[in-house]
Amino acid sequence: MFALPLKVLVADDHRLFRQGLISLMRTRPDLVRVLAEAESGSETIALAEELHPDVVLLDIYMPEGDGLQTAAYLRQNMPDTAIIMLTASEIDEHVYRAVQLGAAGYLLKSLDASELFGLLEGVARGEVSLTRAMAARLLRELGRTDQGHMPTPEVLTERELEVLKLVAQGASNPQIADDLHITINTVKVHLRNILEKLQVENRTQAAAYAVQAGLVS
Repeated sequence: MFALPLKVLVADDHRLFRQGLISLMRTRPDLVRVLAEAESGSETIALAEELHPDVVLLDIYMPEGDGLQTAAYLRQNMPDTAIIMLTASEIDEHVYRAVQLGAAGYLLKSLDASELFGLLEGVARGEVSLTRAMAARLLRELGRTDQGHMPTPEVLTERELEVLKLVAQGASNPQIADDLHITINTVKVHLRNILEKLQVENRTQAAAYAVQAGLVS
């Protein structure tokens, strides 16, 4: 979880897009504070190490280290910084690779402003930003991956399985709390236990596990 406003670094090699995105986010000073902008992978890393943003909005196609290479470096060296891929790439493999790297989300540049702000609010609560379209692409890619070394669902309690299934359906923490008639803090405890037992890093990877294990369709 992050305190508001989120401190954000915008990384994209198209200046017009960066400027438009920054102007848009400045309409929500309660939610976002833009620290800086970068146009390459190397510049993103340098600014992130200097400014320590909460969130890096990261394009995939950039010079001097693409977005996935940059995400891998940031996850290794700045694990407390959330990485959200904001890109035009709809390639299934890119979605899957971003999730493998521990990205907190994968968004298409075609999303609208209200959707972007809603997803950023989720990131502030410690949730994953993944649109339904991107979730579908992730699940297609997961269908082609090896399932040989996953923990079995039996490691989870019945309640943890209920929480996991709702996570895989895209439910937020408040929605899970409402559906199961428990508190949000209890949801967070269950999620921590789920991540630890399944040996995954975030909600997206947990949702991917639920699909691979056949817990949801």
